[in-house]
Amino acid sequence: MKPTQLFKAFALALLLAAAPVQAQKIKVGYWTSGFSLGFGAVMEQMKIAEKEGLEVEWVKFAEVNGPTRAIVPQTIDLAFGAPSTASMTIAADGVPIKIVLASQIAEAQIVVPAGSPIKSIADLKGKKIGMSPPGSATHAIATSILQGVYDMKPTDYSVVPGNEGRLAQFLLQKEIDAAVIRSVTIAQMSDDIKLTYLGSVVDDWKKLTKVNAAPILAVTIVHSDYVAKNAEAVAKFIVAMRKTLEYGSKNKDRVAEILQKAANMNAIDAKAYAAQWDGAYMASFEASDVASLKRMQEIVKAAGAAKNDPPEAAFLTAPYQRAKQIK
Repeated sequence: MKPTQLFKAFALALLLAAAPVQAQKIKVGYWTSGFSLGFGAVMEQMKIAEKEGLEVEWVKFAEVNGPTRAIVPQTIDLAFGAPSTASMTIAADGVPIKIVLASQIAEAQIVVPAGSPIKSIADLKGKKIGMSPPGSATHAIATSILQGVYDMKPTDYSVVPGNEGRLAQFLLQKEIDAAVIRSVTIAQMSDDIKLTYLGSVVDDWKKLTKVNAAPILAVTIVHSDYVAKNAEAVAKFIVAMRKTLEYGSKNKDRVAEILQKAANMNAIDAKAYAAQWDGAYMASFEASDVASLKRMQEIVKAAGAAKNDPPEAAFLTAPYQRAKQIK
């Protein structure tokens, strides 16, 4: 190589080394209610994903199944907080998605107003039970528990669907007899409101499965085409999920501040929400998590809420394993 060519090559190498690394683009969708709201608000406001080298376009949905539907036509690339049962169902139906992370725990309580004549779950036969709408993981898990643990078929009671706020309102106005609602919602209710606890979704799930593992409420899913071309971006997003989990656990006061602005919560409700952080979120995709999801699908199928199993390839652990190598 001539000196002139060597100099040009050296200059080009220096130029490339000095050039900024272009951020990888990713369109992320999430539901702006339930626990998806808190996690998304913190990740978005603190720019945690951007700090991992991602250029994020946030797409928000007012309906729980919105992100799951949007990923099919690739309106978004990735959805976190996607209902676990719905995600496995569409994967079983041949939709090209990959499940890459377990991200939320299905924590909820079965409650009635204090003083109600209903003293046990067996007394709920013929009654109206408020819970998350069909298609949500909580709905599938709760109905599976009612049938598998308490021998209550779906025809034995009426389901009144609604989001957490509506369910609490229905309960207080006695439009429903009982509700399956999260502890954070209960914590945000007035101290004057007394409830009687009939059961715990996490505890009853363990009875149903005979395994000491909490049910997985939501997962992170990504379109197969996107992850095939952008595996490192997906791994970086999983890192951001892990760091958001850690940040929220250590900075609950800051989480409450973010929620007051992002979700227009009052200070009391925001603090109650933040206090539930550690029991609501997770960022794991170990073999035990995959096994738990498969077990959930078996139970949902037995209850008649699903017909087929997702293919083994739908559970993609490689991005999670790569994320574990990124500090």
